[in-house]
Amino acid sequence: MPDGKEEIYSIMFTSLKHPARRKILRVLADKPLTFSEMLELLGISSSNLTYHLENLGELVSKDENGVYRLSTFGQASVNTMKVVEEAPEVQPKKGNHTTRKWRLTAVALLIGIIVCASVTAAEFAVLSQAINERDTIKSEYDQLLSWTSTTNQAIDFLQKVVQLDTSKYQATLLSREVETRKDLGGISEEKIRYSLTGTDSGGAASRLIVSFSFRNCDFYRYQLIVEEGAPIYAQAQSPFVMDAAKNIVDRLREYSTGSYLVNMSQLISRASNADNIEIKEGNIKLTATVSGGKGEVLMQYTENGVDFAVKGLELVFENNVLKQLTDGWRLFTIGNADLKISSDRAVTLAKNALKGYTWTYNGIVVSSYQFNPEPASVVFHPTTKNDLALYPQWTVTFYLDKVYAGNIYMLSVPVWADTGEIGQIEPRNSPQTFGS
Repeated sequence: MPDGKEEIYSIMFTSLKHPARRKILRVLADKPLTFSEMLELLGISSSNLTYHLENLGELVSKDENGVYRLSTFGQASVNTMKVVEEAPEVQPKKGNHTTRKWRLTAVALLIGIIVCASVTAAEFAVLSQAINERDTIKSEYDQLLSWTSTTNQAIDFLQKVVQLDTSKYQATLLSREVETRKDLGGISEEKIRYSLTGTDSGGAASRLIVSFSFRNCDFYRYQLIVEEGAPIYAQAQSPFVMDAAKNIVDRLREYSTGSYLVNMSQLISRASNADNIEIKEGNIKLTATVSGGKGEVLMQYTENGVDFAVKGLELVFENNVLKQLTDGWRLFTIGNADLKISSDRAVTLAKNALKGYTWTYNGIVVSSYQFNPEPASVVFHPTTKNDLALYPQWTVTFYLDKVYAGNIYMLSVPVWADTGEIGQIEPRNSPQTFGS
């Protein structure tokens, strides 16, 4: 997405001036189309259509099946055309070119430029109505522009999956971070946070903080914090966690793509509303723990008795509200599912790895230390080796006999469970949560 409002307005204005691009926007407003379907409807050459689609930029999007559809900004542009084209004609007086002036003014106003014009009292009423419509649309534009390059995905997720009534909320961008994850093969990860402020039909205030993570531009994680009131939904939500989870997985199929969602939908449909559930079908294992309106539902990849939680779909509920949804199924692959190292063997290998191990903090080399031979924890957690392929791994953590330089009081030793190789030993100065 281009940076800044001016560039977005420029793309919209340029597209609205060109008749061929207006036609493309109109046909896509009716329904999504393939390239060949647009060629047939528009009657232009393939090269011309390609040229115009490229120049429409962020106003249209193309999915992996080659189907083009309007983006949120594209739909806003179509709304802009309707305001201009449906405005009533004003009969000009002799020597008066008010109609032409009004049309130019209306278009200019829609892109944030105010033009002063001298009009009669009757014409002023017509123009005032157009200005009010312009203000409404521009307000929508400004709200859209507070989002980022993942605008469509974020809004679609809130509307289609969470079923939040976004028309009741004003969005404010709080933060946006983009980093290259070298530990995940150099993929790009974008993290964005918004404040959503709204009022429901009964006048009750609702204030939410929503966070999204996108990896390689694909949805990865959604998180919700309710700061005031409750979420305002477009449709009533189920008061039962498992029923709500089933509905969300079904709606996720409309938002995302992948046969795994079909399989997950079929699997979770078999689950009851019991407090603790475990079902396995093929390479998908469903586990759920539910207590009242609180629950965790995980559908993860499993092979050879090894559960790959990171390659899975996780839903977390609190007070019957979806607080977190993480989908890592498409992102990760399986590098190896052979579990050759037991937990006891991993502990032995970890102890041997600490012989002669040293670490440095602010120039201080720590080499003389002791650790409790009984591990503080032995965690099995398949993880990656600097790419997106998952391998089985044990992480064995030992308490030190005292606190050392840098407030280090623990040492964690990763042991690859398929080979017995030792990963990078990490000194710890606080309890850690393992995960990709």
